[in-house]
Amino acid sequence: MKFTLSWLKDHLQTDATISQVVDAMTMAGLEVEHVTDPATKLAPFTVAKIVEAVQHPNADRLRVCQVDTVDGRKEIVCGAPNARAGLTTIYAPIGAYVPGLGVTLVEKPVRGVVSNGMLCSASELEAAGDSDGIMDLPDSLAVGTPAVDALGLEGVIDFEVTPNRPDWLGVNGIARDLSAAGLGVLIEKPVAPVAGKFPCPITVKVDGDACHIFAGRLIKGVKNGPSPKWLAHRLTMIGLRSINTLVDITNLITYDRARPLHVYDAAKLVGDVIEARLGKGPAQPGPAHEPSPQKHADEQLIALDGKTYDLSSEMSVIADAGGERPIGIGGVMGGESTGCSDETVDVFVEAAWFDPIRTAQTGRTTGINSDAQYRFARGVDPESCVDGVELATKLILELCGGEPSEITVTGKAPAAPAPVAFDPAYVAQLSGLSVSADKTNAILTALGFKVEGGKVTPPSWRRDVHGKADLVEEVARIAGFDSLPSTPLPEVARAVGGVLTAKQARARLSRRALAAAGYQEAVTWSFTSRATAELFGGGQADLLLANPIAAELDCMRPSILPNLIEAAGRNARQGFPDVALFEVGPVFHSDRPDGQRTAVTAVLAPHAPRGWDKRPADDLYSVKADLIALLEEMGAPVASLQTAQGSAGAWWHPGRSARLQLGPKAVLAEFGEIHPGVLKALDVAGPVYAFEIWLEAVPEPKKKALKTKPAFNGSALMPLKRDFAFVVEAAKPAGDLVKAALSADKALVTAARVFDVYQGPGVADGFKSVAVEVTIQPVDHTLTDAEIEALSAKIVAGAEKAGAKLRG
Repeated sequence: MKFTLSWLKDHLQTDATISQVVDAMTMAGLEVEHVTDPATKLAPFTVAKIVEAVQHPNADRLRVCQVDTVDGRKEIVCGAPNARAGLTTIYAPIGAYVPGLGVTLVEKPVRGVVSNGMLCSASELEAAGDSDGIMDLPDSLAVGTPAVDALGLEGVIDFEVTPNRPDWLGVNGIARDLSAAGLGVLIEKPVAPVAGKFPCPITVKVDGDACHIFAGRLIKGVKNGPSPKWLAHRLTMIGLRSINTLVDITNLITYDRARPLHVYDAAKLVGDVIEARLGKGPAQPGPAHEPSPQKHADEQLIALDGKTYDLSSEMSVIADAGGERPIGIGGVMGGESTGCSDETVDVFVEAAWFDPIRTAQTGRTTGINSDAQYRFARGVDPESCVDGVELATKLILELCGGEPSEITVTGKAPAAPAPVAFDPAYVAQLSGLSVSADKTNAILTALGFKVEGGKVTPPSWRRDVHGKADLVEEVARIAGFDSLPSTPLPEVARAVGGVLTAKQARARLSRRALAAAGYQEAVTWSFTSRATAELFGGGQADLLLANPIAAELDCMRPSILPNLIEAAGRNARQGFPDVALFEVGPVFHSDRPDGQRTAVTAVLAPHAPRGWDKRPADDLYSVKADLIALLEEMGAPVASLQTAQGSAGAWWHPGRSARLQLGPKAVLAEFGEIHPGVLKALDVAGPVYAFEIWLEAVPEPKKKALKTKPAFNGSALMPLKRDFAFVVEAAKPAGDLVKAALSADKALVTAARVFDVYQGPGVADGFKSVAVEVTIQPVDHTLTDAEIEALSAKIVAGAEKAGAKLRG
């Protein structure tokens, strides 16, 4: 939205400069984008008169001029063909920056004659006009008159209008807000009705959907033509092209009062009925296009821009000829068939109200972004229809003459905004501003609100106000956002355990530990496809996205595994098959608050390169070792964990996977090989090994009394190792024997590991022989044979409790 300072002063009594207006607009919440102030740019340039112009002694095309300037008489060398004695023009002194040339004038000789300034053309000042020579101005201008005043140039303010403030699309609305902000006094301009001389011969019909209310009148005997200079200048300064007086009047009112209008050449109307209805064609979303000669839409219109548009059933259409011939797209653009020209004698003036949503969709479908569409899509004041016709009538009669009919009004405007119960004390409660009740009411009244009996009624042009919070915002922006108190947030005592929660600390520890183990961190989407989610126990309806960013990312992920497995597959297709990836992030099992958990997930896709040494690739036990090491790093009770085979999810290989748990309801992690069927569905070559830990399920270790580590207390005695071979059922986990050995004496037994598993001759069917190496560390004395035998007996007894017996 653009406007000039002089235009603003037609509605606001103020002495403010353009910079003061910009500052006040910014503080009132109007976002100024650009300011063009010729008074600043052309400050050094003034009016001058050439007293004498003679031929340059050393150049055929140059003249040496004696010029009366604001600085006295100056000798200036000029090459313009129209430089002559008696010419009134524009003078630039030495040191002035000439915007059209991009140079700063310096004193220097021109072919042996020093030029003490410059006489300027229109292009050199970046002003509209003929640039064949220096400017030729009226002789009535006095020497020293600023160039800005002599050329009639004005400052132009361009600002961004937020969608909720359509009243700012008129200069009158801007003046109202600035008046409320204290920049000046609003000049009230009540609309005086123009009496009609005869009944309007044109009947208007509306259906209440395509158009809610339609006002119009016929004006006979107008004389159209070029606009007067003041009108053309006002529109040109804000970037509009002057077309003719009738059209320029509608554009003026559009920008002055945010009230779009349209004028029809009455002689080009077919019949005496204008109907506002919906289009007859099917809905056709998309940009405007030229229809092919072979295929025509049900209904089309050649608009004023010369393009042909298909009219769908979602558009508002203005039609004549009994409602059969389209003559305009309601709220967007009129048709070429009824446009006004210099030959127009009788004109029908329209002021209607069209639905904002329908108008906005029509603009997107047709690709039209006219001034009318821009305003109707944001919401024009529905009670301004008659006033708009009256304003247009007054200007048409003044500039074009004619005789007006009575105004015809059809339809009904939308209901006025409802009153809002409002206590002025709520301003301080919500914003912290200290504004008295009287000032609050004065601000709202100045903005056009009606304050009465504890209720505030928004004006018809403020349909964005729905509650008391909106009213507080109005008071706050007019009172000044710079008046908002700056109150620092209260200091919060630092948590005793540090700034990170236990889960956050574990997530950070997991990243460091896995990176140190050779895994690379990946960051993937929290979404996946529903089909993939179903492979990993997800895909429920409550986890589907209403508006996914992509068709293949339409479901919240139940696990990080599918994302990492697919990432491993992409790496393999790019020539990097041997990858180890991990991610720490959320997984989702429902849309309830407790349906989100934090998982630490790692995948290993071992594809060792070929080599003479036949180096084995990483396998399931490598992943298990990394999992156990990570849990130990977290402080989990690894010694108490149970390994439950056959209980993991369906996406794991049934014979090569397990759970780590403290009980059936306390599952900490799952690990193993991914099921080949799942890998095939994801189009990833196997094998792929993985584990997934749920941080919420890992119990917190007991807090130590001291933050620092205790002094190292190593034994000076050599450790000794003893091997035990136990016979257990084939389905018995070997880890149970390791736990039994470690539990025999926690002070002396420091380690136990399985080093051999045997099934075959000498071992009964359904059983296996498990060999365990136990490390015994003496503490304060060398162990005797009797002590060692006693400890060995404890280890055997513990194994027997676990269902094993010493192999004979």
